[in-house]
This record gives sequence, C-alpha cells and structure tokens, in this order.
Amino acid sequence: MADSLAYFLMSWTDLSLLILTAVGTFAGIYIGAIPGLSVTMAVSILISFTFAWDVNDALALMVGVFCGGVYGGSRTAILLNIPGAPSAVATSFDGYPLAQQGEAGQAIGLSTVMSVIGGLIGILVLASTAPVLSEFALQFAPRDYFLIAVLGLLLVGSLAAESLSRGIFAASLGAVIGLVGMDPVTAEGRFTMGSMQLLGGIHYVVVMIGLFGVAEAFFQLHQLNVKPVRQNVEKIIPSLNLVLKFLPLSVRTSIIGVIVGALPGTGGDIASLFAYDHAKRSVKNPSKPFGKGAYEGLVAPESANNAAVGGAFVPMLTLGMPGDAVTAVMIGALVIHGLNPGPMLMVTTPHIFWFVVGALVLANIFLLIFGLMGIKLFAKVVELPKAILIPLILVLCVVGSYSLNNSMTEVYWMLGFGIAGYFLKIFGFQMGPIILGVILGPLMDNSYRQAMASVGDSMPAFLTELVTNPLSIVLTIAIVLLLLSNFPLKRMIRGSKNAS
Repeated sequence: MADSLAYFLMSWTDLSLLILTAVGTFAGIYIGAIPGLSVTMAVSILISFTFAWDVNDALALMVGVFCGGVYGGSRTAILLNIPGAPSAVATSFDGYPLAQQGEAGQAIGLSTVMSVIGGLIGILVLASTAPVLSEFALQFAPRDYFLIAVLGLLLVGSLAAESLSRGIFAASLGAVIGLVGMDPVTAEGRFTMGSMQLLGGIHYVVVMIGLFGVAEAFFQLHQLNVKPVRQNVEKIIPSLNLVLKFLPLSVRTSIIGVIVGALPGTGGDIASLFAYDHAKRSVKNPSKPFGKGAYEGLVAPESANNAAVGGAFVPMLTLGMPGDAVTAVMIGALVIHGLNPGPMLMVTTPHIFWFVVGALVLANIFLLIFGLMGIKLFAKVVELPKAILIPLILVLCVVGSYSLNNSMTEVYWMLGFGIAGYFLKIFGFQMGPIILGVILGPLMDNSYRQAMASVGDSMPAFLTELVTNPLSIVLTIAIVLLLLSNFPLKRMIRGSKNAS
C-alpha cells in the first residue's frame, strides 16, 4: 500500500514530472480546440520526441496532452459550433445556443468543472475496479459491438429535434458516408464510383468540420446585419449550488463514459452521444429545452467524454488492448520504452499503473486551473463582427482539414460537406445524426460481418445468440425499449384514430 501511494505521488513530488504534466495539459487544451488537430496526432508526434526520455517523463507529458485535448474540443464547440474533436460534437448541441444567448462564459466554466468531475470519477473507477472492468470488456463479442452500434444509431430520436424522419434520413446518409472506401474484408471499393482517391475513405473529422464549421459560417451570412450578442462574463466559475444540482447527472453520465471508454475500440465520441441521450430521456425539467441551451445537455457529454479517458486506460493497462486511438498510440510508446503492455504489466511493473493514475489526477487538477483561465478572452470571440468571425471560422476549418493528411483533397471534401450541410440546415436537418451515422456505420458493418463469420454466416444461429447470451439479451432488450420510446405506441394509435 505504501509503495502504491509512493508511485501515485511520484508525478506530484518530482518537479520535472509536475512541469511536464502541466505543460502537456495546457498544450492539450489548445490542440484539442483546433479542429483537425487531434489528440491522437499530438501523442503520435510526441513519441518521436520522447523515445529517448525516461518512461515516466514521456507518460507524464502524454497523459497531460490526452486529458487536456479531450476537454479542449468543447471550447470551439461552444463558441463557434465547431467541435474541436468528435467527442465534443454533443457539447455543441446546447453549448452553442448558450453562446448565442450571451452565456458563453458560464457555459465554458460549467463544462470545465463538470469535465474535471467526470475525469476524476473515471480515474476513481480505473483505480478501484480496473481488473473487474477489463474482464467485463472481454465478454463483449462482435455481436455485442454490433448491438451497441445499433443502440447508438437509435439515439437519432434524441438528436433529431422535432422531426424523427429527417433524423433517420440524416443518420442513414452519415452511415453511407462512413462506409465509403475499401471494404475491410474483400478489399473492394464501396461507393467509390471507380475513384482511386476514394478507396481510402472519407475522414470523419473532415465531415464534422464541413457540416458544423463551414455550414455554420455560410448560414451566418444570412445574419450579417445582426448585432453580436454581448457575452455575460461577470460570473464564470459556477456556484456550488449549481454544481451540486447537476452532480447526480454528472455521476450517472460519467459511469456511462467509463463503461463505454473501457470497451476496446470505442471512445469519448460514442460515450458523449450515449450520455446526451441519457440526459435528454432522464431529465424531466431541464433548465431550458434541449437543443436550445439546456445546461444538462452540456453537463452530460462533458462528464462522459472525460470519464471515458479513465475507462480507456483500463484495457490498456490490464490487457494490453487499446480503449481508443490515443491509448493505442500509448501502447506503442510503452513498447518503445521496453515495457510489455498486457496482463503481466501490473505484476512486473506495478509502479506504471499507479504512476499513470497519479498523473491523471494531477492532469485533471491542472485542467481545472488552465480551463478556467482566459475564458473572458475566449468569450469575446463570439462578440466579433460577422465580417471578422466568418472568415476566422473558415480559416480554422481549412487549417484543420489540411492538417489531417497535409492534403488539399481533405479541404475540398470539407468545403463540399460544408455546402451540403448549409442546404441541409436550410431545410431543417440536424447535423448531429449525420455525424452519428459516420461514426457508428463502420462499427456496425464490421461487427456484424465478424459476428456472422463466427456462426458460419447462419442468420438463425446469429439470432439465437442474441437471445441466449446474457450480455446480448440485455443489449437486445435495450434496443427494443429504445425503439418503443422513439416510436411511442400512444402516438401511433392517436394517429390511426385521427386518420379514421
């Protein structure tokens, strides 16, 4: 126990480790705020700089960048409706309306505090139940990942505002976009129309930047003469009563984030969408209508995506399996430094586990400090005249898209999706379901095909497994209940009566 505490406090008591964690967190916040500059990219670049460092120094810096980057995406999501990262997509649903109402300062302050609470809950679960959660994650078969993807796509009912039919169309469109490229099984092109450039697929970040950033910039052209809303930045740090009011929701959605984050191959983007849906269904009297500035719609995804960080470390540190793209890169970093990620890591080098836990807690403390700094300056961005703000948004979009692969092709795609998103917004379509489809479409496709292959392509055997495996039964029941909630029987009966 004493050794574990010493390892936990290592990054707290060593000045160089303390500084590296602080620098990493600060850098991660601003890297995450720039669309296209992903945390995965930043950590990948760091490996080339830190492979000659001591392993503790390298991990301290990477952990800081990871925590800061996941939170940083919320800044531009709230201020400009451009999520800096996919995990901040759900944050923009209510964060941006709050900025339009002059409450950007309060929105960023509340999201910062709730992000830290979610992050600390995720770390607590990581430290206390890592072996149990890792065994639970191993129980998920391909069919269960398929069911999770289907469950996620049914969230369209929560993201589609008033029109469910438009939401279903948008999610289906997103799924088709997500499937463009080379088939992972047959290596044949899908929806490529014979183009070699499309064999690599369309990066979902490009789609996100186009639909949220460029489409929003074009949409703002209709409001060039509208005077910018003056932001209330007098009170940024949320009151204790406000934090306590949303704490139960934060705890619930943080648990969702940890569980989803612990599933190999998932991450904060899926966790935040599940959390937003949970908030929309469970909160009976929100502060404002969801989609129009509900604080609950801000608290839920921000708690979940930061809690997913702790969840992502569970399979990485206990099984040697990545919880998300960033931990996949960090596994490579551990191997480069002579460690062997897997079940024996906690036995042969237990200090790595407790060092990472301590660094995560420290990074969240720095996240609270740095996250609450500069909010007044950031909030002024929304007050800029449209003639300055719109070109600024477009420049950010171009830089973010180009930085993905240093290619103008991504920029062209981004502009194309921006134009398409503009017309979709005019006709009342929401962008959230499209991104949902882009993210979950490939997961659903790959998991279904793997599940079918495991039962010899027998549909009866596949359906039998859905109702005989305990975990699959739970997920199947959840899908049925979600379907019933999206298509209420009472509404259908009322509609049939009116028709008659």
